[in-house]
Amino acid sequence: MVDVLDNKRAATRFRILVQIAERQPAVSQGEIAEEVGVTSQAVSEYIRDLVDDGLVEKEGRSRYRVTREGVDWLFRAADDVRRFADHVTGDVLGAMSEDAYIAADDIEEGNTVSLTLEDGLLHATPGGEGPATGIATTDAEAGTDVGVTSFEGVMELEPGSVTVLQVPTVRTGGSRAMADETVRDACDDADLVVATGVEATVACRQADVEPAVTFAVGEVSADAAEHGLEVTAIATTDAVGRVTDAFRDADVAYEVLEG
Repeated sequence: MVDVLDNKRAATRFRILVQIAERQPAVSQGEIAEEVGVTSQAVSEYIRDLVDDGLVEKEGRSRYRVTREGVDWLFRAADDVRRFADHVTGDVLGAMSEDAYIAADDIEEGNTVSLTLEDGLLHATPGGEGPATGIATTDAEAGTDVGVTSFEGVMELEPGSVTVLQVPTVRTGGSRAMADETVRDACDDADLVVATGVEATVACRQADVEPAVTFAVGEVSADAAEHGLEVTAIATTDAVGRVTDAFRDADVAYEVLEG
């Protein structure tokens, strides 16, 4: 495995090869030296070694090109850097980061807490019995926000889904063509009700259902479903496509019902 983070020389070799790939075939060693932070003489020596190793080929004065072997080497080296960056951001910084949770009970700083998702919101409960745990960084009374860090385990989450109920456009009857009972039936078991389009919003209000939001309905519904909520989206027919595009982008389960 190519480890460009093992020592300074390997890292410099990697950066110079990247610079050649970006600038080829006309390569200014002075510009590379300035970019990498070494002398022009050092760049010349690195390029000579890269040519000897078959990673770069010389095409003429100040003209170089990365070979197929050089491209393969860059891919392997870039993978090493990516894996290391993923380790730092995910394993190291992820464990050190601090997020806010709702305290399910009184919590003292330093307590081990179990982490859960309830009604789409993060909750922390004193004790470490759950599959996901952390350490409280603040004191908190039940129902208030508490800081949590040093995360371990995986939080259990059952994704939700979205039911889209279509309401005709005003040209084809609008809210008048939608039975109040149909709207109420679609919303009865929903954790969240949203609406988009004038006709859809009016249909909700006529059925005594007040939507939580009437803008960015696709994105809001997708985010809520990803947090485990069951969502009903009341949408005017000509807005359904825009709404469901957001569900497909987020890979959220949904069904569309005729009004």
